[in-house]
Amino acid sequence: MSLAIAFIFCIILARLLYVQIAWGSDLKLKATDQWNREIPVIASRGIISDSNGTIIAGNRTTYSVFLRPNAVREKEYTATVLSGIFSLDAKTILKKIDGNKVSEITIARQVGSDSIEKLVTYNLPGVYYSRDNTRQYTYGDALCQVLGFTSNDGLGLSGIEKYYNNILSGVNGEITYTTDIVGNETENSVVVYNEAEDGNEIRLTIDMDIQLAAEDAMKSVYASTNAKSVSCIVLNPQNFGIYAMVNYPSYDLNDVPRDDPETLNAYSRNVVVSDIYEPGSTFKVVTAAANIEEYLNGNSKAFSPSYVFNGSRTRTVDGTKIKCWSDHSNGKHSNQTLSSALNNSCNPCFTDMALSLGSRIFYKYLSAFGFGSVTGLDFNGEALGMLVPQTAVRDCDLARIGFGQTIAVTGIQLACAIGAAVNGGNYYIPHLLKSVVSPEGKILSEYKPLLKNKVISEKASAMLAEMLEGVVTEGSGKQAYIEGYRVGGKTGTAQKYEDGHVAQGKYVSSFCGFFPANKPEYLALIIVNEPQGTYYGSAVAAPVAKEIFQDIIKIKNIQRYD
Repeated sequence: MSLAIAFIFCIILARLLYVQIAWGSDLKLKATDQWNREIPVIASRGIISDSNGTIIAGNRTTYSVFLRPNAVREKEYTATVLSGIFSLDAKTILKKIDGNKVSEITIARQVGSDSIEKLVTYNLPGVYYSRDNTRQYTYGDALCQVLGFTSNDGLGLSGIEKYYNNILSGVNGEITYTTDIVGNETENSVVVYNEAEDGNEIRLTIDMDIQLAAEDAMKSVYASTNAKSVSCIVLNPQNFGIYAMVNYPSYDLNDVPRDDPETLNAYSRNVVVSDIYEPGSTFKVVTAAANIEEYLNGNSKAFSPSYVFNGSRTRTVDGTKIKCWSDHSNGKHSNQTLSSALNNSCNPCFTDMALSLGSRIFYKYLSAFGFGSVTGLDFNGEALGMLVPQTAVRDCDLARIGFGQTIAVTGIQLACAIGAAVNGGNYYIPHLLKSVVSPEGKILSEYKPLLKNKVISEKASAMLAEMLEGVVTEGSGKQAYIEGYRVGGKTGTAQKYEDGHVAQGKYVSSFCGFFPANKPEYLALIIVNEPQGTYYGSAVAAPVAKEIFQDIIKIKNIQRYD
């Protein structure tokens, strides 16, 4: 008998020790949760500003309203009052209260102070509110695909809001107080306040004055050409910081079409980063760069700047007929130097360059200029582009790549490639981040430009930039010319393909320009997708770049060189 009692006692003691030691922490947490209530203190999301500190995305103070079913005294009355203030269905609220399956119900989020002032007058037991934040975008639809948007809970869902969410989001705090078993605050309740840590500011390389000028110019060409879409990148060729990035049509970030996924997906895509297209003649800048560099390196297969091309012919390569955009009837395309070939945008000359260099050498430059890979821009969803593998490329493919066909690129890839070709040969990783700033205004970190590649020599780059200046002063880019300023650039007009065939009447018109031509500080890539009527890049896109450059000259008070 004594042994049995001792055995039972040991079992009870062991159980007690197990509960105290093994379950102790969990039981304490459950007890704390049962006898304490928390009201969240939402951290203020970090602002997003431009390079000058102008706020682009900020917050306005709003509130969230919560209800604890166990603490509600007059259920029907409470449901009626809440439905009236927040325009909700009273029966639905009452059903949630009666359900009594959860300790807390969210009644409303992101409501204004007027509604909270009304709520306070009723002093409803079991109903609480706390501050939250509603994202507010200063410029509505401007820069919308770059900035992106947040969820109703303040989580970054796209764009910069998503990419830098961890920096912007901060850490929420809470107000804790003791309650009785049903959730009513006790008479001598102890209130503990854990302060929220607000998110840090993201300062971008974007210059909103330049951005807005680019937005206006792109909206204007969109309307005048009845294009399907238009896009633009303005960057600093000296470090590849992005000054402006435009995609139109767009949408208002303060009124995100969340209930229309198709529209939201179409308008929220950062097309110049996520979509690819055949660049056409703007790509000839890359082919010319490779040829000049190889010539300076003593490669006998490269053409000298003084070499005279016989451009008055159509070539057949691998059984494929390759011809120029022009029928050559005006005689301009006969007996051209490299400068003339760029001015006239003559396809056969660039076919000759690509074929003469060969796939091994030409692909070395394509790789160095970043084609077939992402640029590394600090943005989600960047596309790789499309490049025929070197092992599979045929001569007819190589010939077409030479003048911008049989290759697909993103806008950011092409802008960076041309930037590197004319800035002295330096390929940097493009970036949108300038610095991270604390809520108190202290700079926590600054972005330092990262040199990714040396694509060509300074001498080759200077020669090419001078030739591209000639394209604007006397060639196809004349409509980008600005008297008193040295502007260089290259036009492009590419046919679109659908289901492997040329889509009749559908073109991508483009122009990539830069200034000052001898030491570029601003580069703009203009892309007009499916303009109606006139479709040549020289007539459609070049004037837009001129307009943007003229605005930059005014904004930055840039003096004439003469």
